[in-house]
Amino acid sequence: MDSRVTEFITSKEKWTQELIHMRTILMQLPLEETIKWGSPTYSYKGKNVVSIAAFKNHFGLWFFQGGLLKDKAKVLRNAQEGKTQAMRQMRLVAASEIKEDIIKGYILEAIDNIEAGKEIKPKRTTKPLLIPDLLNEVFTKNEDIKIAFNEFTKSKQRDFADHIFGAKRETTKLSRLEKIIPMILRGEGLHDKYKNC
Repeated sequence: MDSRVTEFITSKEKWTQELIHMRTILMQLPLEETIKWGSPTYSYKGKNVVSIAAFKNHFGLWFFQGGLLKDKAKVLRNAQEGKTQAMRQMRLVAASEIKEDIIKGYILEAIDNIEAGKEIKPKRTTKPLLIPDLLNEVFTKNEDIKIAFNEFTKSKQRDFADHIFGAKRETTKLSRLEKIIPMILRGEGLHDKYKNC
């Protein structure tokens, strides 16, 4: 057992007992426990299988390759409809919803999929790179930022652009722009801090 997972679980004001119960179930399976992306994550032969998490109104399991699961019990939902092909979540709102046989069955199926080499790979995007007006204005005023930005791969440039485009309010767009400018100058991609997790 990873002590960081114990800390994660005991730090929660809500769902502590439910997380302990789910962890007990997961630890009965041939999974390796660690922390990734700030959450307890369980892997098999180096491949991520499932993560547990707790939020204000629910807790649950996130299956990394859940799109491959048959979902016979009809308990999985797409983690981000329209954005993710692989990730599926099992949201729970009460301890009574934790069904050990279902959870174990889904995880064993996920392990079988890993053994069979099945995997949903992200689709490569071919859409053109659009730069937000706010970022273009920064490039006009500061050539160093433009040069640093152009040194990134197209996918990392798209991450920055989408981050700004994704904000609805102008104030949010401006605060996101302020956040990414130092990252661009350091040569640090928007999601680089997660790549070695």
